[in-house]
Amino acid sequence: MTSIDVHELTKDYGATRAVDRLAFQVRPGRVTGFLGPNGAGKSTTMRLVLGLDRPTSGTATIGGQPYAALTDPLRRVGALLDPQAAHGARTARNHLLALAASNGLGATRVEEVLEETGLGKVGGRRIKTFSLGMRQRLGIATALLGDPEVIMLDEPSNGLDPEGIVWIRELLKRLAREGRTVLVSSHLMNETSSFADHLIVLGRGRLLADLPMREFLDSRGRTRVRIRTTESARLGALLRREGYRAAQSEDARWTVDEVTAEEIGAMAAREGIPVVELTDERPTLEQAYLALTADTTEFASAARTPALSSSTNGQEA
Repeated sequence: MTSIDVHELTKDYGATRAVDRLAFQVRPGRVTGFLGPNGAGKSTTMRLVLGLDRPTSGTATIGGQPYAALTDPLRRVGALLDPQAAHGARTARNHLLALAASNGLGATRVEEVLEETGLGKVGGRRIKTFSLGMRQRLGIATALLGDPEVIMLDEPSNGLDPEGIVWIRELLKRLAREGRTVLVSSHLMNETSSFADHLIVLGRGRLLADLPMREFLDSRGRTRVRIRTTESARLGALLRREGYRAAQSEDARWTVDEVTAEEIGAMAAREGIPVVELTDERPTLEQAYLALTADTTEFASAARTPALSSSTNGQEA
């Protein structure tokens, strides 16, 4: 299958360097999350990969070729960068039919992607009547139209309602299971953590991280375990004897740093200490991301909060 290869990619706009010698590879068979603060260079990089802008230096190729050199590009790469790009006076079906005709695709494929994206019943409506979420679905339908090997989506969950968010999450996972190359840019950390296998993180145009999701989380924070037992004193003595860093809270739970639940559970079992609660606690993607990008955020509030437990997004009408 086809990979996206970026090598020493640089883009200057006058005195401003938007992308600074980026080098990474997006491989098939997994969903790669593309993260970074506003102004980090994500959208510029995606435009460079798609040939919508020219690099100052370096290369961005798809399957070893620049996008402009691809034959049947819609069959090779599907992309959603701007859901507002479709002409509002056209119907959703006619918008897709025009693209299909110009790329040698049949009308049957148009009906397939309308159904797959949940737009089958509204394909005859003019796009200007669509909500943000419906336009988003149409943009995703456009990206899927050519049944491409490579999928590039910028903020695909934007405007979707809860059902739509679950749908796009499962769609991305399925595309990766089919061996496709999937690159997804998003600001929704909780959502990204639910579908991404690998992460590429940018900051001020530079590469900050290129790691599998689990390695990224482990590299940015401590793992710890919460454990509760009916024999708290015995457990505390055991933890001290074994040299663990542990603290007990008012609710009698113990928190143990730099250890896994499997290790603590096995140790308690050997000593015959009953365990009524045992939980691994790892840093969330949001916490790890904020820690990594704290010094590269162009627009930050004066009083910055650590990490929120949830994210919000616009809702589909």
